[in-house]
Amino acid sequence: MEIIILFLRCFFLKETDLLSITLYIASNYPHKYHYFLTYVRFSFMIFKYSRLLCIFLCSAATMAGAQNHVIKLWPDAIPLATTAHRTNNVVAPDGTGCIDNIHDPEMEVFLPEKGKGNGSAVLIFPGGGYSVVCVRKEGHVLATWLAGHGIAGIVLQYRLPLDSTTSDKSIAPLQDAQRAMRLVRENAGTWHIDPEKVGVMGFSAGGHLASTLSTHYNEKVYDGKENLSARPAFSILIYPVISFDETIAHMGSRRNLLGDSPSAKTVRHFSNELQVTGDTPPTFLVHATDDQSVVVQNSLRYYEALLKNKVPAELHIYQSGGHGFAMGTGGTENQWPEACLDWLKTLK
Repeated sequence: MEIIILFLRCFFLKETDLLSITLYIASNYPHKYHYFLTYVRFSFMIFKYSRLLCIFLCSAATMAGAQNHVIKLWPDAIPLATTAHRTNNVVAPDGTGCIDNIHDPEMEVFLPEKGKGNGSAVLIFPGGGYSVVCVRKEGHVLATWLAGHGIAGIVLQYRLPLDSTTSDKSIAPLQDAQRAMRLVRENAGTWHIDPEKVGVMGFSAGGHLASTLSTHYNEKVYDGKENLSARPAFSILIYPVISFDETIAHMGSRRNLLGDSPSAKTVRHFSNELQVTGDTPPTFLVHATDDQSVVVQNSLRYYEALLKNKVPAELHIYQSGGHGFAMGTGGTENQWPEACLDWLKTLK
């Protein structure tokens, strides 16, 4: 880790910084002037290659710092499936790693290094408007970061609500979410996880799925034999879609999940600010005021519902950041990951 930190620092050095270091060495050690040119060459070689080396080391740390398991949610029959097709399609391999046409849902498990886990786990639902699942920046990056802090990070590639693949697209993502939570608890002993400390994290439409699981965990949406709860121990919702009230809804997510003309009853059922009870898990919310895609009122309404039902909750609203900032893009929204870790420590 010390090596990685060193090269991260080198990553941000400027040529002038390296030259200043070189001149300092030369001026303080004039009797070793013959080392001067060698040091200059070495310094600028560091500058030239440190960025590439930094990327390599961080990638290596990602692979070495977490054990990666991939588990199929439904190795046998997929509930409500109308096709036998099981191939998922990566549509942005060089960007956010977004995947569409997910027919065969799976979860990727990133565990802390042996002996460094604290027993907690977070099931992560990346966003994508219920049209894609962006597993890289809102999945793998977060899972690796969590594992580095002793928390197992588990990324779910959930089925997308497609009429072409399922007979009831509105509940397919929730089926996967419930199944994934139960699978994590089923494997808790093997992964050195406390089954009572498994929470959920969701981004954007993944935040809608996370809040749906948090409020519909007891809803029987598939026939399963697991005698395990699907209730998250806690929820972390990052710029989440919460409501399908058309005055604040992200209409793309609503349309993809519920169709063009959902009934008022269906809209209410999946507007999760209206489904909060006293048993809803403690929740940590993050949003940016200038989010033009999923307006901040989504988080505000959910927070108000949590307060009304006396559910422990913490809300962080940042002045800027827009939508999709994941772990931050350089503004004050960068602070939420550390704030989240502090919040998790307060949970019993």
